[in-house]
Amino acid sequence: MSVKKWGNFNRYWINGEKGTLNQTIEVINPATGQVIGKVPCGGEELAHHAVEAAWKAFPDWAGRPAKERSVYLQAWADKILNHRTELAALLSVEQGKPIAEARGEIEGAAEFVAWYAEEAKRVYGEIIPASRPNQRISVLRQPVGVAALITPWNYPAAMVTRKAAPALAAGCTVVLKPAKETPLIAIALFDLLMETGLPGGAANLVTGEASKIGNAWMADERVRKISFTGSTEVGKKLMRRAAYHVKRVSLELGGNAPAIVFADADPDQAAAAIVDNKFENCGQMCNGINLIYAHQEIAQSLSEKIVERARQLKVGDGSEQGTQVGPLINESARKKVDSLVQDAIAKGAQVLLGGHALTDGVYQHGTFYAPTVLTGVDDGMNLTKEEVFGPVAPILSFANEDEVVKRCNQTRYGLAAYLFTRDLGRVHRVSEALEFGMIGVNGTSLSVPQAPFGGMKESGIGREGGHHGLEEFLELKYISMVLN
Repeated sequence: MSVKKWGNFNRYWINGEKGTLNQTIEVINPATGQVIGKVPCGGEELAHHAVEAAWKAFPDWAGRPAKERSVYLQAWADKILNHRTELAALLSVEQGKPIAEARGEIEGAAEFVAWYAEEAKRVYGEIIPASRPNQRISVLRQPVGVAALITPWNYPAAMVTRKAAPALAAGCTVVLKPAKETPLIAIALFDLLMETGLPGGAANLVTGEASKIGNAWMADERVRKISFTGSTEVGKKLMRRAAYHVKRVSLELGGNAPAIVFADADPDQAAAAIVDNKFENCGQMCNGINLIYAHQEIAQSLSEKIVERARQLKVGDGSEQGTQVGPLINESARKKVDSLVQDAIAKGAQVLLGGHALTDGVYQHGTFYAPTVLTGVDDGMNLTKEEVFGPVAPILSFANEDEVVKRCNQTRYGLAAYLFTRDLGRVHRVSEALEFGMIGVNGTSLSVPQAPFGGMKESGIGREGGHHGLEEFLELKYISMVLN
């Protein structure tokens, strides 16, 4: 029903018009293994057409008053909210996440659009005191140009609006390519954006072969901005390609988030927050907790509380009411998760819960994995060094503050970290010492439209959210004038 509402998904959007291709890509429901839609399998030619449309539309869109751009964005936000039920159902069957999480993502996606509808009207210039009486110095903020947006499969609705809304608000025109695993929700969101009457070419969407489309955009000097969310390895490749034309880049890449639970923390609060975060979206969250560091005085009791909560989670088809953990996105992801778990077990980790794929009965056609809790984990195991991206909670113990901060900072990633403590002094010391772009204290909710989301080190460059997210799509222009 949710898929049928949107009709045939074999469409792209270029210059305000729909198009189709004979060659298509199948989209699979990871809970059932069934094909739920087909989208155009575009390549370099389609990618160039999209850039051409965006490039031609840029002067008109950038020149429109901010208030006018704001009206289009607010209309888009309203349409998303008005269709939240159907969009959430589509998102759930396409990506696999529970319907409650899908609804939350859709509402969050609309919230980002509404936020940037207002921020569009708050792009301010500056007047700077000059060095001479007859000089005047001003600074303008202007849109960077055509922005290429590449979105991931784990939060495929939120990432579309988190990138497109600030770009459009700033006055940029956009070309967007969603992940091949989850293009349907992006198409549905663009359908609603086009219903607002947005000028042709201001926003364009193509689907297809990632390498061909990405290569075309990186080689095209008319594309002045790249915004990408995905793996660190792909992000590095894009950075290298962007260097040729010195394109501006925003990269939100991998994470290996630690959660530190000190001895003075509220154990029930910590366990509840950790389980909610760790098993959201079946653990497929870049700022999701990857490692749980428990002080040695409370490690056993905290482990028991985490197991108690995780054991109650209902695993199943995300579109069914009551499901709390859906499937992994595909079989490749499941094999990776299991490989990391088995490596840890072989090296001495103990399984307190799960530790295996779910393949029987109602799970036989999907890519499910049992919620897993491991203890006896140490820093030499592969899952402490790599982003697991699955429903696995490894618990490590530590003795003191300095030790745990040092261990957390050893990772090449630096997206998010969490700590639980009642000591305010410790909150400041540890938050400032951790080499991560975002710190959650006694809670794990980080993604809100008014705050800068992003990381340090190999977790990326730039920020999304808040006025910082708008500035990613703006150039500074300094004007010095001598008065006659």
